[in-house]
Formats: sequence, C-alpha cells, structure tokens
Amino acid sequence: MTIDKTFDPAAIEARWYKYWEETGLFRPERPDAEPYTIVIPPPNVTGSLHIGHALDDTLQDILIRHARLQGKDALWVVGNDHAGIATQMVVERQLNAKGQKRTDFTRDEFVAKIWEWKEESGGTINRQLRRLGASCDWANERFTMDEGFSKAVLKVFVDLYNQKLLYRDKRLVNWDPGLKTAISDLEVETKEVRGSFWHFAYPLADGSGTISVATTRPETMLADMAVAVNPDDDRYKALIGKKVRLPITGREIPIVADEHADPTLGSGAVKITPGHDFNDFEVGKRAGFKPADMLNMLDAEAKVVQTADGLIPADYIGMDRFDARKKVVERLKADGVLIAHVDKEGVEHDAEPRTIQTPYGDRSGVVIEPWLTDQWYVDAETLAGPALEAVRSGAIKVVPESWTKTYYNWLENIQPWCVSRQLWWGHQIPAWYDADGEVYVAEDEAGAQALAGPGKTLTRDTDVLDTWFSSALWPFGTLGWPDAAGQQPPEAYEEGAKSQASLLQRHYPNDVLISGFDILFFWDARMIMQGLHFMGEVPFKTLYLHGLVRAADGSKMSKSKGNTVDPLGLIDKYGADALRFTLSAMESQGRDIKLDEKRVEGYRNFATKLWNAARFAQSNGIVASTTLEAPAATLPVNRWIVAETIKTVQALDLAIADLRYDEAANTIYQFAWGSFCDWYIELTKPLLAEGADAAEAAETRAVAGWALDQILVMLHPFMPFITEELWHALGDRPYDIIVAKWPMADARAIDPAAAQEIDWLIRLVSEVRAARTGLNVPPGARLSAFARDAGAETQARLVRNAAAISRLARIDMVAEPAPGGAAQVVVDEATFVLPLEGVIDLDAERARLSKGIVAAEKERDSLANRLNNPAFVEKAKPEAIEKARADHADKAQEAERLSAALARLG
Repeated sequence: MTIDKTFDPAAIEARWYKYWEETGLFRPERPDAEPYTIVIPPPNVTGSLHIGHALDDTLQDILIRHARLQGKDALWVVGNDHAGIATQMVVERQLNAKGQKRTDFTRDEFVAKIWEWKEESGGTINRQLRRLGASCDWANERFTMDEGFSKAVLKVFVDLYNQKLLYRDKRLVNWDPGLKTAISDLEVETKEVRGSFWHFAYPLADGSGTISVATTRPETMLADMAVAVNPDDDRYKALIGKKVRLPITGREIPIVADEHADPTLGSGAVKITPGHDFNDFEVGKRAGFKPADMLNMLDAEAKVVQTADGLIPADYIGMDRFDARKKVVERLKADGVLIAHVDKEGVEHDAEPRTIQTPYGDRSGVVIEPWLTDQWYVDAETLAGPALEAVRSGAIKVVPESWTKTYYNWLENIQPWCVSRQLWWGHQIPAWYDADGEVYVAEDEAGAQALAGPGKTLTRDTDVLDTWFSSALWPFGTLGWPDAAGQQPPEAYEEGAKSQASLLQRHYPNDVLISGFDILFFWDARMIMQGLHFMGEVPFKTLYLHGLVRAADGSKMSKSKGNTVDPLGLIDKYGADALRFTLSAMESQGRDIKLDEKRVEGYRNFATKLWNAARFAQSNGIVASTTLEAPAATLPVNRWIVAETIKTVQALDLAIADLRYDEAANTIYQFAWGSFCDWYIELTKPLLAEGADAAEAAETRAVAGWALDQILVMLHPFMPFITEELWHALGDRPYDIIVAKWPMADARAIDPAAAQEIDWLIRLVSEVRAARTGLNVPPGARLSAFARDAGAETQARLVRNAAAISRLARIDMVAEPAPGGAAQVVVDEATFVLPLEGVIDLDAERARLSKGIVAAEKERDSLANRLNNPAFVEKAKPEAIEKARADHADKAQEAERLSAALARLG
C-alpha cells in the first residue's frame, strides 16, 4: 500500500475502529495470560461525550492498549448507568411535548416508555466513545438496569438490611420541589444570590422582654421549635431554659444552650427549625427533640402545610414557600416584631441586603429545600472503617497521594447515606408493607410474603434506589456477581456460568480505577466500601484521580460562559489521535488541564510529521521489521538510534507504571519527532542515497524499519489510528498493531560510544544553526569554520562526520580561521570560529542585537515590577497574573537569546 501524500484522519478512523471491533481485537482470547482489568465509570445513558469524558476515557484506553500490547488478558468493562433522574426527565419532556404527563400512565406503562426510549435513542455516548478510539469490550457491554446487574443490586439491599446496615429513618434530605424527590449533594448546585437578612424580636413567654434572632428564611419561623444561644454567652445565660412565644403561631418554644450559636454573629441568638435546616436538625437532636417529633411545614412541592400542633393560621396553608415568606414579613412588621435595618446613611430598611449561598437542583433549577422525610439509609460509618484501612495500609494506592487526606477526612466524618429516591425509573426498593406499616424486605414479592405470613396484603415501596447505590457495585456486579460467586469450583457450572465464574475470579479486583476527583466520595469510596463488604477484597489496587479540563485561560468551562469545548468538534477538525495525545500530554498528576486548541493543532502536526517520516521510509525501501530485537548494527548512527529506542522504551515503561501520562507522552514525542524524524532521517539520507555503500544501506534500512516499528508500537496506546494505518502500510504483517508485542527494553543493545558521538554531532549542528539564526545569516550561505582547542577525539569525530556536518550545518571546516569578525560556538572543549566578514554587516548586526536586548530587558523589568506589586497580585484575576508571568518569562528568554548572539560576535 502506497502511503498517501496527505494525512487525512477521518479517512482511516472509522475504518480501523470497525475492523477492530468486528474482529474481536479489543478482547483477544488469552485465557492463560496475566489478567488486567479496568472498569469504565459508567456514563449516563442520556449523556453525550464532553471533554471530561474524553480525558477520563483516553487515560483508561492508554493503559488498556498498553496492557494488551504486553500480552495481558486486558479487559475494559464498558456500560451505562441508568441515570434515574436524568432519564426520567428526558422521557417526561417528550411526553410534555405531546401534551401528556407521567401521571397519565401507570408506573409500568411509563417505565416501558423509558425502555423504549433507551432502545431507540439511548447510548449516544457509546457511539461517541468509538469516535475517540476507546477499545472497550463492547461484546460484553453492561447496563445498571440489566437483569444480571439488577439481581446484584437487590441482593446487596436485602443483605445489608438483614445485617442491620440498611434501615428506614426520618431525617433531613436535599429535597427538590421541582422533581419531587430527594437528591444527592452532587446534584445540588450552590449559587450566590442577592437576598435579605431579617431581624425579629421574639417575645419571652413570661412577658419580661424579647430576644433578637435573624434569618434569611422568615417563613420557616412557622415551624420554629427553639432559640439557641451559646452556653458561654453572658448576655443570655439567665435566659437559658426560659420560653419564647412565637408571633403568628403563638407556639411556646424553649431557649436552649448550644455551641452552634456564635456570639459574634448577629445578636448571638439563633432560631432553630430542625425540620427545615441541616444545622438546626443537629441542634434539635442535641436539645432532645426526636426526628419523629420535629415539625414539618412544607409538602413535596414546598407549599405550606399544617404542622402537627395545628398552630399555623389557615390563611397560610397551601401557599408557596416564597409567597409565605412575604406574608410572614408583612405580618411581623405589622405586629411590631420586625427590627429595621439601618444603613450607613441612616436610612431604615425592612432587611439587611446580603449575598446568600443558595442551593439549587442542578437539573430542575429549583431552590432545594431541606425536608424531613422517611427515607432508606445505609450505615455508611460501619462500612467506612475497612475502606479507611484499605488506603492506610496501602491495599489501595491513591494517585496523586495528596487526595488521601481528603479521603480520610470524608470517611472519618461520614453521615448515613440516603439511598432512596422518589422516582419511577430505577431499581424499585425491595420492601413491602402490610396494613399496619410493618416492613418486609426480600428480593421478590414471594419472599416478602413468606416473611409476612399468609393472609397479609402487602404493598411495595414506591421509591427507587439512588443510582450511586447501584454503581457502587460496578467492579463486581459487571463480572457476574452474585451468580458467579458460588462456592462450587468453576467446573461444576454450566458453560455460561463457568465463564462468568472465571471472569469474576480472574478480573476481581480490578487493577486501576480512573476517575475525576469530583466523584471520589459519591462513587470511588462507595465502591471501596461495597467491594470490601461483599467480596472481601478491595475493588481496585490503584485509584487514579485526574483534574478538571479548563478553558485555555484557566477558567472553569460552562455553557453560560460559552467556553465549553466539544471533543467531537476537535476530532472532526484534527483527528482523534491529536486530541488523545493532547489530553495525555497535558495530564499532570494533581493538576487541572488548560486546554488550548493550538496544542491539539500542534499534535496534529506531530501526526503529520510521523506520516511523512513513514512516506520517506517507504520511498527509500524501508519496510516492516521482522524482529522484535534490534538488528545488528555497525554504523554509529544506527547504533545510536538503537540505543535511543531502548532508552525511550525504558523511560516509557517507567512513566506508564507510575501513571505519569505527561512524561510518557513527552518521552515518545521527543524521541519520535526529535531523535528519529529530525535527526536520524537526516543523518541517514546519504547512507540511503543512490550510489551509497550497499552493505551500509542494507543495515540502515533494517535498523530504520525496526526503529520505526518500535515507535509505532510505543505510540499506539496514545495514537491508535495512525499507528495501525502506518503499521500495515509499511509491509505485510502477521498481526495487527493493536495486538502486537510491546518493545523489549534490552539494555545490552545500548552502545555508549556511538551515543556519545551522535549526541556530540547533534549538539554541534544545533549550536551552529542557532548561531546562524541569531545573527541573521542567510539560510543558503555556506560558512567556513575553524576548530580551536579541539582534542584528538573531537578531531577524529570531525573527520568521520564531515559530510553530515557540511550538509546539516552548511559549514566547511578549514585549517586556519579567516581574519575579521566571527561568531564563536563552544561545544565541549572546542571553540568553533565562524568568520562572518562579507556574509553579514557586523556593525549593523551588533546594533540590532543591542537594541533588541535593551527593549527585551525593559519589558522584562516592567513585568517583574508589576508581579512584585502586591496590589496587582491581590486584585488582578488569576489568568491576568499567569499571563504576566508567561510574558515575563518570554522576555527574559528573549533577552538571554539576544545576549548570547551578541556574545558570539566577540
């Protein structure tokens, strides 16, 4: 196959991916090989590929492709999360567009419509992952609602319940009045909102005075149950134990001592509404209120309902919470209870203006309400113990290690985990109730009926499980658990179960989990807890947490800012290989990525460079290598490239083992572009030219073909498409590159003497080229050069490499230097004098360089003064400070470069 003149990524990507998948090359049959396993963080079935997915999945694919090349039984488990809220919203919106709503259907009818949508429209992101080149085991794709996985979810729920690690309780949750369900912290988006801070004077029940409280949510006073003061606050010590009579409701509530009240904030007294505030809930419990006795004043739509004591006036019932807020303030103002706020100008206002951190549902856009409801909870504190020990003992290695402190802090202070959601789509909770409210938990209704006994009518719990509950089982639920977890040996199973048992035994625990740090608690830690509890082993040996992908200026990407990046758009423009390489080259442990499209364009140029190098090889008779070991070589330049190849393999192996993606990408980039394409090809052109020594040409072709093969294999995990295309273009192969053999890091093939000589040659040519460029020597001008103080080894090298030096540096070595001005280049002990008389105007060049130095130093110093100014550093935006630092570095470098050029003129 003749390699086309132009590299066109789109022409090769779809073709190769289809071939890999259809021929089963993502999971070749290797039953006796060492297993290697990664599970994909299951994207929502409603999702589409965003740049965070592209990073996460590229990092995983690099490890899987590398393991596959090492001959391992590499399994990348793929699948989707059923995404309870998101999926239900998609289908409800479709119904709304037709003038229908969910409640027009039975639960079963609505769920059937979701399954119908899933089959027709779900899984868009899976097709997009293929565009990225993700080599997942699609033949064994999983879904968190498929039959086998659902069985695992039900078993875990029932087992945890029977072990008294899962229970029903009345507690506060994040309630979304728009979706009418509890949601997790991850689904709460906090925004800064301009609001108000009202101050009220609550009268003491004995008529002896008032106590001042402040709130941003006046409507909640309809369910106040206490006023808290700090026990060390001398102003209120005499009031502790007394009662307050609430305006509007007339409810008498106690003044309690609690350290939650901060004497330095406001009046130091805090109204306590335990049924509608997370902090107040804890204060209420400490004050002796049982959750069942805490007052609730809102329904599922955040409208006012009557409290248990019946004290809310009838005209408030049914009001929206924000309408009730206005009514409460008006009433308290009319009753003289409102304390006016006086501004700096002495003007009175009903409230103090204040910026308030307000929680919103990330999908509904509605203000979240802390709401006291009956929900199902997991005893996360008990499960957290072994999970803490797993990381402390090193059973799980966290990379970067800095995240362990955050992990410990969260697990050491973990709260009960609310796992129920008020939705129709999801794993319906396997709990049934009789007429008396007694609960029976079993995997199916028959099991629940057996527990309840005959004659009792049972009704199933209508809630479903939080999707994080099911996804916490992903590392083992996807491998066939619980069916494959029996005590019988594998040979006792039927064929299907036998393979499942083998899969679970071989691939649990997984090797690495790659995840964004933002789901460390919601997913990663919960997988560790559930894996240890149900499998008795950690779910993965290494946890790698990557940062966020940010805009080029370092700001967080958001649709509202209009600075999001579409990975598919970048793939269309530059190719998947260029995007993948960009993400890996910029992935530095513990740091966010500032994605600049110019970097993607640059790595597209890298792909083109490699393409052209392969075209050069093909046109010069360099073909596919037939050996994994380096061919025999006698010429220094060939021995040098063999040594450089081996050193690159060694460095790459180390970087990948340490999960240093940026180092790994930079290692292969520098070798492929610099050592091979720029230097080796240029240095060997004379050896391959017509009339060259036949034996030397044959050796060079063999070595070049071998080195190029090694580059393609090493680069394959990062840039799979171009490497597979060139692999086959260079000759007939017994296998595809995706299942080729990883290069051998054989240190015996390294020749130090050859490496030193070619390194010296490269440094000499580079220094001469830099001098020529810096002094504006015309590119076509040939210069003479004299080597002063050159030792015997340098002189011998000059003779052996005379042709290469003449061609690449465009200089001719002479015995004596010509008189007049000259540039000087120092390489090791020798000084190379390059006479410039008649080639350039020396005085004009000195003047140009001097002027440039002054200008560069002036800008450098001006930027340094700005960066040293505390006012600038404190007030400027982070991106402005970073730009100033970058500009300062550029100007400092420019001044050094011009100074070096002037110094060369002597």
